[in-house]
Amino acid sequence: MMYLISVIAAGAGLATPDEMAAIDVFNDRLNSEGHWVFAGGLAPPGSATVIDNRGGQSIITDGPFLESKEYLAGFWIIEAADLDVALRLATEGSRACNRKVEVRPLR
Repeated sequence: MMYLISVIAAGAGLATPDEMAAIDVFNDRLNSEGHWVFAGGLAPPGSATVIDNRGGQSIITDGPFLESKEYLAGFWIIEAADLDVALRLATEGSRACNRKVEVRPLR
């Protein structure tokens, strides 16, 4: 089963060199153990554009969908046998990136 591990950041700071090194080690481990599917970091929320094309008229708005102190900073998509394995890996990912994470199964 695949899971999304969302990295939740508060504030505008990028990962430190030590955090990036720990993330690289974690990514290598995910890959070597067969859990790796895809991962990526996201640009700051201010770079977002929201498009609402419901009702036949497209409305394009600069900026994030939601104004919040916390925001989605990046993600991993992993393959795990079950939720327990996904939670264990997410716990290690949280430690590596030094941020909160959220785990959700993909449908």
